[in-house]
Amino acid sequence: MAIKQAAGRFLGLICCLFWVSTVATASSLSYELTPRLIAKDTWLLQGKLEDFSRDNGANIVNTAFIVTSEGVVVIDSGPSKRYAQAFRSAIASVTDQPVTDVFITHHHPDHFLGNQAFSDVNIWALPTTGRLIAEQGNVFAENMYRLAGDWMRGTEVLMPNKPLEQTAMTIGDHRFRFLSLEGHTGADLAILDETTGTLFAGDLVFYQRALTTPHTPGIDQWLTDLDKLAALEVALIVPGHGPVDAKGKSIEQMRAYLVWLDKTLTQAAFEGLSMNEVMKIPTEPEFADIALTQYEFIRTVFHLYAGYEEAAF
Repeated sequence: MAIKQAAGRFLGLICCLFWVSTVATASSLSYELTPRLIAKDTWLLQGKLEDFSRDNGANIVNTAFIVTSEGVVVIDSGPSKRYAQAFRSAIASVTDQPVTDVFITHHHPDHFLGNQAFSDVNIWALPTTGRLIAEQGNVFAENMYRLAGDWMRGTEVLMPNKPLEQTAMTIGDHRFRFLSLEGHTGADLAILDETTGTLFAGDLVFYQRALTTPHTPGIDQWLTDLDKLAALEVALIVPGHGPVDAKGKSIEQMRAYLVWLDKTLTQAAFEGLSMNEVMKIPTEPEFADIALTQYEFIRTVFHLYAGYEEAAF
């Protein structure tokens, strides 16, 4: 009997410790988002220059919001339900205006998996982005659970509810212009707030963080899109990842890297190098200060090199 009682107490202690550990872990998963004013009425939540991990909760993306006279406009909802709930709290710390509209720039998971926390408002996305989320969203979510763990708890795919077919829209005292582009994923929304001159470029522009290429239709298309963005009259560029840019250096950096990437993969294919050999090519010194450059170059070789090999022969 004494042995059974001792065993019961031991089992109870183990369960208690497990519960305490679980509660402590859950309570430590705080994004602690701090909005930063970057232009009139315009606030940025800047992500880390990292890859998805259980340490950062996939908080590597730039999200933003604009406080208009008729309500708050959100640019991308973030990587998880927990993130987006913190996002709404961050908005509430700045204004008592209600959120009225969310714009999703593209279908990658760090940009739309926070939609659940905005289920009560208009969630706009390009029609093709909506289709891609319907096709790939659940796979993305499963992968994010694997990469970020408990940060993703409770996160499910919520579809955009408003197909964005307009090229412009006025919300309160802000006038927005929409550009439907393709270079990063095949369906990429860039948003120019003409009232402040702030360009929300989505992942068409990475800055000081290496670009990703899993769904690009091609570097040529991406370069064409960058030309279109460069031709706009803007005061500030908000990239999908990295610091804001008031001098156009982010587009210059993107262009230089994409041109080098295209040249390198073309030459490697012409010389008959294997994929493993290409992955060992070092990136140029001018890109040394860009976070994750060699890591993303290796991933890009995996994504794109077969196409260059086919074109070479």
